Amino acid sequence: MKNKLRVLRAEYDWTQEDLAKKLGISRQAVIAIEKEKYDPSLPLAFKIARLFQKSVEDIFRYEDAGDNG
Repeated sequence: MKNKLRVLRAEYDWTQEDLAKKLGISRQAVIAIEKEKYDPSLPLAFKIARLFQKSVEDIFRYEDAGDNG
């Protein structure tokens, strides 16, 4: 799943550690999500969206091999 987490975090001038603390997750989890190695759970995705005052769709986008959109 593609995401804009790194860009949003930079806009807020937050470190990975800052974001991790705000979300109640580890810094390693933030790194994994940013590198698109790990997809957050739905509750965590909503928590991230609320934190950045965005919709889940504004931050996360599902893409598969057959997705042309």
